[in-house]
Amino acid sequence: MKIIDLRSDTVTEPTQAMREAMFRAEVGDDVYRDDPTMNAFERDAARILGKQAALFVSSGTMGNQLAIMSQTSRGDEIIVGAASHIFEHEVGAVAVLSGANQRQIPFENGIPDARSIERAIRPAGDIHLPETRLICLENALAGGRVVPLSTMREIYAMARGRGIAVHLDGARVFNAAVALGVEVTELTACCDTLSCCLSKGLCAPVGALLAGPADVIERARKYRKLLGGGMRQVGFLAAAGRIALTEMTRRLHVDHKNARRLAEALMALPGVTLDPDAVEINMVFFHLDRDRDFLDKLPGLMLAEGIKMNGHEEGVFRFVTSNDVTEADVDRVVDVLGRLIG
Repeated sequence: MKIIDLRSDTVTEPTQAMREAMFRAEVGDDVYRDDPTMNAFERDAARILGKQAALFVSSGTMGNQLAIMSQTSRGDEIIVGAASHIFEHEVGAVAVLSGANQRQIPFENGIPDARSIERAIRPAGDIHLPETRLICLENALAGGRVVPLSTMREIYAMARGRGIAVHLDGARVFNAAVALGVEVTELTACCDTLSCCLSKGLCAPVGALLAGPADVIERARKYRKLLGGGMRQVGFLAAAGRIALTEMTRRLHVDHKNARRLAEALMALPGVTLDPDAVEINMVFFHLDRDRDFLDKLPGLMLAEGIKMNGHEEGVFRFVTSNDVTEADVDRVVDVLGRLIG
């Protein structure tokens, strides 16, 4: 029986092309900067992302934290969305690693707006207040929505006018670009630095990228070493990352289509409610109107049928489609869930 895994798009396995590229990769010692596969990959990644330089890192969290470390000083303040990944799911790393304060702004549906951000910028010259150094955005959002390009542009123009840098948590920035029907460089032009995951929906086994100005990336490289991220024969991972960046990004529309198919079918099941307008990438959040005991047991019941899913948060579940989830898998998931809740 095939196992269908809807927990996240991080669970995908490397493609056969990735495995073969890793096997053939020419490698060196990346700390000495003599891994030719990684050197070429970082140059190409910078070009694809529209930035001067790029740095391979172990994860999106590392990329975000290096961006903050490289653009702030201890006691500075960064502005983040109250539901952002940087604030909610990175283990308090901003406080530990950068010694920076996080000013959180609640946004409706997670979509940021320039006016709210500008009002949160600290006035200069007050010795009682931290200095606003960095605005951190996210696109696509962890809740599955995307931030419109016009909003990104408005925020970046405001930030530049105030002399404040912008970092984009672009873990799924290619999903956002596909959903918006724009080139990824149109989104990355709206930030100074960005992180981009290679193992979320793009099938690479490990890794993310941090891209931005050459001087910032050079500082980030040193901080990466400080954090133990100075990897050696890492060209094996760069070989897979190249395929993730250049080939797997071109098929994300399939995952989005399957997510919409899944959402439409789920809405027909008894007790299931969801907002179809929120299904903009490869994530489907839905509420199941059943008692707490059943909700707690549901992941186990689904696993017995060969379907992996995460637990609920106050009755809300998340399904995530990916390269390893087919249309037939979507139909089976809905069939099994329908039987269990029917």
